[in-house]
Amino acid sequence: MTSSMATSSAAAALSFLVPYNPIKTCNVYSPKSFLAFSNPKFSTPIPPTALIIRRLASCNSRIPTRPLCSSLPTVFTNTTDYEFNDSGSSEVELRLDLGNEDISSKDISVDANESSLSIRMQQYGSLQTLMETSALYGKIKPTETIWYIDDDQLVINLKKQDPELKWPDIVESWESLTTGIKQLLKGTSIYLVGESTEINQTIARELAVGLGYTPLCTMELLETYVKESIDSWASREGSDNVAESESAIFESLSSHARAVIATLGEKHGAARRANKWRHLFSGFTVWLSQSEATDEDTAKEEARMQMQDDLQGYSNAEVVVKLAGWDPTYSKKVAQAALSALKQLILSDKNLTGKKSLYVRLGCRGDWPDIKPPGWDPSSPGVSSAL
Repeated sequence: MTSSMATSSAAAALSFLVPYNPIKTCNVYSPKSFLAFSNPKFSTPIPPTALIIRRLASCNSRIPTRPLCSSLPTVFTNTTDYEFNDSGSSEVELRLDLGNEDISSKDISVDANESSLSIRMQQYGSLQTLMETSALYGKIKPTETIWYIDDDQLVINLKKQDPELKWPDIVESWESLTTGIKQLLKGTSIYLVGESTEINQTIARELAVGLGYTPLCTMELLETYVKESIDSWASREGSDNVAESESAIFESLSSHARAVIATLGEKHGAARRANKWRHLFSGFTVWLSQSEATDEDTAKEEARMQMQDDLQGYSNAEVVVKLAGWDPTYSKKVAQAALSALKQLILSDKNLTGKKSLYVRLGCRGDWPDIKPPGWDPSSPGVSSAL
Protein backbone atom coordinates (compact mmCIF):
# COMPACT_ATOMS: atom_id res chain seq x y z
CA MET A 1 0.00 0.00 0.00
CA THR A 2 1.34 3.43 -0.92
CA SER A 3 0.45 6.38 1.29
CA SER A 4 1.22 10.07 1.50
CA MET A 5 1.96 11.49 4.90
CA ALA A 6 2.08 15.21 5.70
CA THR A 7 3.13 16.95 8.88
CA SER A 8 0.40 16.62 11.49
CA SER A 9 0.26 18.14 14.96
CA ALA A 10 -3.27 16.83 15.68
CA ALA A 11 -3.99 20.10 17.48
CA ALA A 12 -1.52 19.35 20.26
CA ALA A 13 -3.36 16.28 21.45
CA LEU A 14 -2.45 14.46 24.64
CA SER A 15 -3.89 11.22 25.95
CA PHE A 16 -3.37 9.01 28.95
CA LEU A 17 -4.75 6.06 30.88
CA VAL A 18 -6.38 6.68 34.24
CA PRO A 19 -6.23 4.21 37.16
CA TYR A 20 -9.45 2.39 37.88
CA ASN A 21 -10.70 -1.01 38.89
CA PRO A 22 -11.99 -2.19 36.50
CA ILE A 23 -10.12 0.04 34.04
CA LYS A 24 -11.88 3.03 32.45
CA THR A 25 -10.70 5.19 29.57
CA CYS A 26 -11.26 8.92 29.57
CA ASN A 27 -10.45 11.78 27.21
CA VAL A 28 -10.30 15.49 27.90
CA TYR A 29 -10.94 17.78 24.94
CA SER A 30 -10.88 21.50 24.32
CA PRO A 31 -11.35 23.44 21.06
CA LYS A 32 -7.61 23.26 20.40
CA SER A 33 -6.54 20.25 22.42
CA PHE A 34 -7.93 17.28 24.27
CA LEU A 35 -6.82 14.58 26.68
CA ALA A 36 -7.84 11.02 25.99
CA PHE A 37 -8.38 8.44 28.69
CA SER A 38 -9.51 4.93 27.74
CA ASN A 39 -12.31 3.37 29.76
CA PRO A 40 -12.91 -0.39 29.69
CA LYS A 41 -14.98 -0.89 32.79
CA PHE A 42 -15.67 -4.56 32.29
CA SER A 43 -12.44 -6.08 30.99
CA THR A 44 -8.78 -6.69 31.77
CA PRO A 45 -6.48 -3.66 32.14
CA ILE A 46 -5.42 -1.82 28.98
CA PRO A 47 -1.66 -2.05 28.48
CA PRO A 48 0.31 1.21 28.10
CA THR A 49 0.50 2.28 24.46
CA ALA A 50 2.77 5.27 24.40
CA LEU A 51 6.20 6.71 24.67
CA ILE A 52 5.98 8.69 27.93
CA ILE A 53 5.02 6.60 30.95
CA ARG A 54 4.53 7.81 34.48
CA ARG A 55 3.06 6.22 37.57
CA LEU A 56 0.02 7.38 39.48
CA ALA A 57 -0.41 6.77 43.19
CA SER A 58 -3.29 4.51 44.08
CA CYS A 59 -6.11 6.69 45.47
CA ASN A 60 -7.47 3.96 47.71
CA SER A 61 -6.84 0.33 48.54
CA ARG A 62 -9.21 -1.08 45.95
CA ILE A 63 -7.90 0.97 43.01
CA PRO A 64 -4.57 -0.38 41.73
CA THR A 65 -1.91 1.82 40.22
CA ARG A 66 -2.02 1.92 36.41
CA PRO A 67 0.33 3.50 33.90
CA LEU A 68 -0.33 7.05 32.75
CA CYS A 69 0.96 7.65 29.25
CA SER A 70 0.95 10.09 26.37
CA SER A 71 -0.46 8.27 23.36
CA LEU A 72 -2.39 10.38 20.87
CA PRO A 73 -0.74 10.37 17.43
CA THR A 74 1.90 12.81 16.31
CA VAL A 75 3.48 12.19 12.92
CA PHE A 76 6.23 13.98 11.07
CA THR A 77 7.99 13.09 7.85
CA ASN A 78 10.12 14.87 5.29
CA THR A 79 9.40 12.20 2.69
CA THR A 80 6.54 12.61 0.25
CA ASP A 81 5.66 8.93 -0.02
CA TYR A 82 6.17 5.68 1.78
CA GLU A 83 5.11 2.13 1.15
CA PHE A 84 3.57 0.00 3.86
CA ASN A 85 2.61 -3.65 3.80
CA ASP A 86 1.04 -6.03 6.28
CA SER A 87 0.97 -9.40 4.59
CA GLY A 88 -0.94 -10.96 7.48
CA SER A 89 2.16 -12.42 9.10
CA SER A 90 3.81 -11.42 12.36
CA GLU A 91 5.71 -8.59 10.66
CA VAL A 92 4.92 -5.36 8.85
CA GLU A 93 7.18 -3.72 6.31
CA LEU A 94 7.82 -0.01 5.78
CA ARG A 95 9.71 1.36 2.76
CA LEU A 96 10.94 4.95 2.56
CA ASP A 97 12.43 6.52 -0.57
CA LEU A 98 15.92 7.90 0.03
CA GLY A 99 16.20 9.59 -3.35
CA ASN A 100 19.16 9.27 -5.64
CA GLU A 101 21.69 10.22 -3.00
CA ASP A 102 24.58 7.90 -2.20
CA ILE A 103 23.44 6.88 1.28
CA SER A 104 25.08 4.18 3.38
CA SER A 105 23.80 2.39 6.45
CA LYS A 106 26.06 4.46 8.73
CA ASP A 107 24.08 7.55 7.71
CA ILE A 108 20.77 6.05 8.91
CA SER A 109 19.39 6.03 12.47
CA VAL A 110 16.28 3.98 13.33
CA ASP A 111 14.94 4.29 16.88
CA ALA A 112 11.99 2.01 17.66
CA ASN A 113 9.98 1.67 20.86
CA GLU A 114 6.80 -0.30 21.55
CA SER A 115 4.51 2.34 20.05
CA SER A 116 6.84 4.85 18.41
CA LEU A 117 9.27 5.05 15.53
CA SER A 118 11.89 7.65 14.64
CA ILE A 119 13.93 7.52 11.42
CA ARG A 120 16.75 10.01 10.76
CA MET A 121 19.40 10.39 8.07
CA GLN A 122 22.74 12.18 8.19
CA GLN A 123 23.04 14.36 5.09
CA TYR A 124 25.15 17.39 4.19
CA GLY A 125 26.47 17.62 7.73
CA SER A 126 23.05 17.74 9.40
CA LEU A 127 20.59 15.20 10.78
CA GLN A 128 17.38 15.04 8.75
CA THR A 129 14.19 13.47 10.14
CA LEU A 130 12.63 11.15 7.57
CA MET A 131 9.75 9.98 9.77
CA GLU A 132 8.75 10.33 13.40
CA THR A 133 5.57 9.04 15.04
CA SER A 134 4.54 8.50 18.64
CA ALA A 135 1.55 6.37 17.65
CA LEU A 136 2.22 3.24 15.63
CA TYR A 137 -1.00 1.45 14.75
CA GLY A 138 -0.10 -1.44 17.03
CA LYS A 139 2.60 -2.46 19.47
CA ILE A 140 5.89 -3.87 18.21
CA LYS A 141 8.85 -5.78 19.64
CA PRO A 142 11.52 -3.06 19.33
CA THR A 143 14.48 -5.38 19.89
CA GLU A 144 13.46 -7.41 16.82
CA THR A 145 13.37 -4.46 14.44
CA ILE A 146 15.41 -5.09 11.26
CA TRP A 147 16.30 -2.50 8.63
CA TYR A 148 18.45 -2.32 5.52
CA ILE A 149 18.95 -0.27 2.34
CA ASP A 150 17.59 -1.71 -0.89
CA ASP A 151 18.80 0.41 -3.84
CA ASP A 152 17.31 3.85 -3.11
CA GLN A 153 14.87 2.67 -0.42
CA LEU A 154 15.16 2.19 3.32
CA VAL A 155 13.36 -1.03 4.28
CA ILE A 156 12.25 -1.53 7.90
CA ASN A 157 10.70 -4.76 9.19
CA LEU A 158 8.79 -4.44 12.48
CA LYS A 159 7.73 -7.46 14.54
CA LYS A 160 4.15 -7.13 15.84
CA GLN A 161 3.37 -8.00 19.45
CA ASP A 162 -0.07 -9.17 18.32
CA PRO A 163 0.35 -11.22 15.10
CA GLU A 164 -3.44 -11.45 14.68
CA LEU A 165 -3.95 -7.68 14.48
CA LYS A 166 -4.09 -6.47 10.87
CA TRP A 167 -2.45 -3.08 10.40
CA PRO A 168 -4.13 -0.86 7.76
CA ASP A 169 -1.22 1.61 7.99
CA ILE A 170 1.98 2.23 9.90
CA VAL A 171 0.42 4.94 12.11
CA GLU A 172 -2.79 5.24 14.06
CA SER A 173 -4.87 7.89 12.31
CA TRP A 174 -8.51 8.55 11.56
CA GLU A 175 -8.19 6.65 8.29
CA SER A 176 -6.40 3.63 9.76
CA LEU A 177 -8.69 3.48 12.78
CA THR A 178 -11.92 3.59 10.79
CA THR A 179 -10.57 0.86 8.53
CA GLY A 180 -8.93 -1.36 11.13
CA ILE A 181 -11.41 -1.22 13.97
CA LYS A 182 -14.09 -2.89 11.85
CA GLN A 183 -12.27 -6.21 12.28
CA LEU A 184 -12.44 -5.69 16.04
CA LEU A 185 -16.01 -4.41 16.36
CA LYS A 186 -17.40 -7.26 14.22
CA GLY A 187 -20.57 -5.31 13.60
CA THR A 188 -21.21 -4.39 17.24
CA SER A 189 -23.05 -1.09 17.52
CA ILE A 190 -21.78 1.99 19.38
CA TYR A 191 -23.86 4.13 21.76
CA LEU A 192 -22.87 7.73 22.53
CA VAL A 193 -24.08 8.97 25.90
CA GLY A 194 -23.52 12.21 27.78
CA GLU A 195 -24.95 15.48 28.98
CA SER A 196 -25.33 17.10 25.53
CA THR A 197 -27.66 15.69 22.88
CA GLU A 198 -26.01 17.97 20.30
CA ILE A 199 -22.51 16.64 20.99
CA ASN A 200 -23.76 13.05 20.99
CA GLN A 201 -25.38 13.60 17.58
CA THR A 202 -22.35 15.34 16.07
CA ILE A 203 -19.85 12.67 17.09
CA ALA A 204 -22.28 9.89 16.15
CA ARG A 205 -22.44 11.25 12.60
CA GLU A 206 -18.65 11.42 12.37
CA LEU A 207 -18.28 7.83 13.55
CA ALA A 208 -21.07 6.51 11.33
CA VAL A 209 -19.60 8.08 8.20
CA GLY A 210 -16.10 6.87 9.03
CA LEU A 211 -17.16 3.31 9.84
CA GLY A 212 -19.87 2.96 7.21
CA TYR A 213 -22.40 2.35 10.01
CA THR A 214 -25.99 3.58 10.19
CA PRO A 215 -26.36 6.83 12.18
CA LEU A 216 -29.36 6.86 14.52
CA CYS A 217 -30.57 9.47 16.99
CA THR A 218 -33.04 8.61 19.74
CA MET A 219 -34.20 12.25 19.93
CA GLU A 220 -35.27 12.16 16.29
CA LEU A 221 -36.93 8.77 16.72
CA LEU A 222 -38.87 9.93 19.78
CA GLU A 223 -39.94 13.26 18.29
CA THR A 224 -41.13 11.54 15.12
CA TYR A 225 -43.20 9.15 17.21
CA VAL A 226 -44.86 11.70 19.52
CA LYS A 227 -44.91 14.50 16.91
CA GLU A 228 -43.61 17.15 19.29
CA SER A 229 -40.29 18.32 20.70
CA ILE A 230 -38.60 16.56 23.60
CA ASP A 231 -38.78 19.70 25.75
CA SER A 232 -42.50 20.07 25.12
CA TRP A 233 -43.10 16.40 25.87
CA ALA A 234 -41.02 16.56 29.07
CA SER A 235 -42.90 19.66 30.23
CA ARG A 236 -46.21 17.90 29.70
CA GLU A 237 -45.40 14.36 30.88
CA GLY A 238 -42.17 14.74 32.85
CA SER A 239 -38.57 13.72 32.16
CA ASP A 240 -39.04 10.26 33.61
CA ASN A 241 -41.71 9.53 31.00
CA VAL A 242 -39.31 10.56 28.23
CA ALA A 243 -36.52 8.43 29.71
CA GLU A 244 -38.83 5.42 29.94
CA SER A 245 -39.70 5.79 26.24
CA GLU A 246 -36.06 6.15 25.26
CA SER A 247 -35.30 3.00 27.25
CA ALA A 248 -37.88 1.18 25.11
CA ILE A 249 -36.00 2.39 22.02
CA PHE A 250 -32.77 1.00 23.47
CA GLU A 251 -34.51 -2.36 23.73
CA SER A 252 -35.61 -2.29 20.09
CA LEU A 253 -32.14 -1.20 18.91
CA SER A 254 -30.25 -3.75 21.00
CA SER A 255 -30.50 -6.37 18.28
CA HIS A 256 -29.33 -3.98 15.54
CA ALA A 257 -25.81 -4.30 14.13
CA ARG A 258 -23.50 -1.70 12.58
CA ALA A 259 -25.21 1.36 14.01
CA VAL A 260 -23.96 4.42 15.89
CA ILE A 261 -26.69 5.64 18.22
CA ALA A 262 -26.74 9.16 19.67
CA THR A 263 -28.74 9.19 22.91
CA LEU A 264 -30.58 11.98 24.71
CA GLY A 265 -28.59 14.21 27.04
CA GLU A 266 -29.59 16.53 29.86
CA LYS A 267 -32.12 15.38 32.46
CA HIS A 268 -34.40 13.72 29.92
CA GLY A 269 -31.95 10.99 28.86
CA ALA A 270 -32.34 7.41 29.98
CA ALA A 271 -28.57 6.83 29.94
CA ARG A 272 -28.03 9.17 32.92
CA ARG A 273 -30.20 6.79 34.98
CA ALA A 274 -28.24 3.83 36.33
CA ASN A 275 -31.27 1.54 36.12
CA LYS A 276 -31.75 2.04 32.35
CA TRP A 277 -28.54 0.44 31.08
CA ARG A 278 -29.78 -3.10 30.54
CA HIS A 279 -29.95 -2.79 26.74
CA LEU A 280 -27.13 -0.26 26.34
CA PHE A 281 -24.68 -3.02 27.24
CA SER A 282 -25.56 -4.69 23.91
CA GLY A 283 -23.11 -2.31 22.24
CA PHE A 284 -19.96 -0.37 23.11
CA THR A 285 -20.73 2.79 25.05
CA VAL A 286 -18.85 6.10 24.83
CA TRP A 287 -19.48 8.83 27.40
CA LEU A 288 -18.86 12.32 25.99
CA SER A 289 -18.43 14.11 29.29
CA GLN A 290 -18.18 17.88 29.50
CA SER A 291 -15.72 19.23 32.03
CA GLU A 292 -14.86 22.55 33.67
CA ALA A 293 -11.32 21.38 34.42
CA THR A 294 -8.61 23.78 33.29
CA ASP A 295 -5.63 21.47 33.71
CA GLU A 296 -4.70 17.82 33.31
CA ASP A 297 -4.50 16.94 37.00
CA THR A 298 -7.92 18.39 37.78
CA ALA A 299 -9.43 16.55 34.83
CA LYS A 300 -7.90 13.27 35.99
CA GLU A 301 -9.28 13.67 39.48
CA GLU A 302 -12.70 14.64 38.15
CA ALA A 303 -12.78 11.58 35.90
CA ARG A 304 -11.65 9.29 38.71
CA MET A 305 -14.38 10.50 41.03
CA GLN A 306 -17.07 10.25 38.36
CA MET A 307 -16.08 6.71 37.47
CA GLN A 308 -16.55 5.58 41.05
CA ASP A 309 -20.08 6.99 41.20
CA ASP A 310 -22.27 3.91 40.84
CA LEU A 311 -25.41 6.03 41.07
CA GLN A 312 -24.60 7.94 37.89
CA GLY A 313 -25.62 5.96 34.82
CA TYR A 314 -22.88 7.45 32.65
CA SER A 315 -20.26 5.79 34.86
CA ASN A 316 -21.24 2.48 33.23
CA ALA A 317 -19.71 3.62 29.91
CA GLU A 318 -16.76 1.66 28.56
CA VAL A 319 -15.04 4.70 27.04
CA VAL A 320 -15.11 8.20 28.51
CA VAL A 321 -14.14 11.26 26.48
CA LYS A 322 -13.91 14.39 28.64
CA LEU A 323 -14.59 17.62 26.78
CA ALA A 324 -13.19 20.89 28.15
CA GLY A 325 -15.23 23.10 25.85
CA TRP A 326 -16.95 22.26 22.61
CA ASP A 327 -16.26 23.24 19.02
CA PRO A 328 -17.84 21.14 16.22
CA THR A 329 -14.83 21.95 14.05
CA TYR A 330 -12.83 19.39 16.02
CA SER A 331 -15.52 16.70 16.09
CA LYS A 332 -13.43 14.30 14.00
CA LYS A 333 -10.59 14.52 16.53
CA VAL A 334 -12.99 13.66 19.35
CA ALA A 335 -14.34 10.75 17.30
CA GLN A 336 -10.79 9.58 16.63
CA ALA A 337 -10.00 9.62 20.35
CA ALA A 338 -13.09 7.50 21.01
CA LEU A 339 -12.07 4.96 18.35
CA SER A 340 -8.53 4.80 19.71
CA ALA A 341 -9.83 4.05 23.20
CA LEU A 342 -12.30 1.48 21.84
CA LYS A 343 -9.47 -0.22 19.98
CA GLN A 344 -7.41 -0.48 23.18
CA LEU A 345 -10.45 -1.77 25.06
CA ILE A 346 -11.18 -4.56 22.59
CA LEU A 347 -7.53 -5.55 22.23
CA SER A 348 -7.31 -5.85 26.02
CA ASP A 349 -10.03 -8.54 25.89
CA LYS A 350 -10.45 -10.16 22.50
CA ASN A 351 -13.50 -12.07 23.75
CA LEU A 352 -15.36 -8.84 24.41
CA THR A 353 -17.27 -8.62 21.11
CA GLY A 354 -18.20 -12.28 21.43
CA LYS A 355 -19.55 -11.62 24.93
CA LYS A 356 -21.59 -8.71 23.58
CA SER A 357 -23.08 -10.99 20.94
CA LEU A 358 -23.90 -13.66 23.53
CA TYR A 359 -25.46 -11.03 25.80
CA VAL A 360 -27.78 -9.97 22.97
CA ARG A 361 -28.68 -13.56 22.01
CA LEU A 362 -29.67 -14.32 25.62
CA GLY A 363 -32.01 -11.33 25.65
CA CYS A 364 -30.00 -8.52 27.30
CA ARG A 365 -31.13 -9.66 30.74
CA GLY A 366 -29.03 -7.18 32.71
CA ASP A 367 -26.33 -9.64 33.75
CA TRP A 368 -23.47 -7.80 32.03
CA PRO A 369 -20.57 -8.43 32.36
CA ASP A 370 -21.05 -11.70 34.31
CA ILE A 371 -23.35 -13.44 31.86
CA LYS A 372 -25.47 -16.12 33.51
CA PRO A 373 -26.48 -19.46 31.92
CA PRO A 374 -29.63 -19.74 29.77
CA GLY A 375 -32.74 -19.81 31.90
CA TRP A 376 -31.40 -17.33 34.44
CA ASP A 377 -34.20 -15.16 35.78
CA PRO A 378 -33.21 -11.50 36.31
CA SER A 379 -36.09 -11.08 38.73
CA SER A 380 -34.92 -13.88 41.00
CA PRO A 381 -34.14 -13.05 44.66
CA GLY A 382 -30.77 -11.47 45.27
CA VAL A 383 -30.51 -9.97 41.78
CA SER A 384 -29.94 -6.23 41.68
CA SER A 385 -32.75 -4.21 40.15
CA ALA A 386 -30.38 -1.49 38.94
CA LEU A 387 -30.54 -2.67 35.38
